[in-house]
Amino acid sequence: MKGLILLSGGLDSATVLGIARSENESVCAVSYDYNQRHRVELKKAEIIAKNFGIEHKIIKIDFNQFGGSALTDINIDIPKNQPINDEIPITYVPARNTIFLSLALAWAELTKSNRIYVGVNAVDYSGYPDCRPEFIDSFQRMANLATKNAIEGTPMEIKAPLIDMTKAEIITKGISLGIDYSETLSCYDPSPDGKHCGECAACHIRLAGFKMANYEDPAKYIIRRAS
Repeated sequence: MKGLILLSGGLDSATVLGIARSENESVCAVSYDYNQRHRVELKKAEIIAKNFGIEHKIIKIDFNQFGGSALTDINIDIPKNQPINDEIPITYVPARNTIFLSLALAWAELTKSNRIYVGVNAVDYSGYPDCRPEFIDSFQRMANLATKNAIEGTPMEIKAPLIDMTKAEIITKGISLGIDYSETLSCYDPSPDGKHCGECAACHIRLAGFKMANYEDPAKYIIRRAS
């Protein structure tokens, strides 16, 4: 079996890479340069892929032409130190995971990968509609209707191993797999040299996860507050 991992450079996708390595004979990774304001995460993705010794492809997409998200529009501020709720946040990028998975599906066919791994999670932050189990199940059904490989007898499996896990459980799992979380970036608004801001929702969730898991987050922060 061969797995293809959507590798953002973040904590979750690095953990998924470790899981995929344990479940497949070989793996490869794909990342996306979509003009995100936190593009420094791509450097982290390159480091992670290199440390795992796997093939890594970066695909460019221009989400700036659509706007509508604080991650792709510099005129929209990243919310800082605000309560996290179930509302769809301004950091939601319209149809991002649908587009990412569709491009990964094409690359999976070309690389003869029959499993696509994605690090979506619906427990600690459920505000994104494309991080729900229903979305993953629906995309897998579509993938097996739309691809040559599936029609010829090699179905595609979309795996989201973290989808029902808390952030603390994800961190604990990653540490058991030897993931170096110092080389990951979760922040929506990092410094140019890759330090976490410590104030956005992603930073708060990450810090709270490490605290709950009883581990010290090895990543660097501009501001590090107890969560």
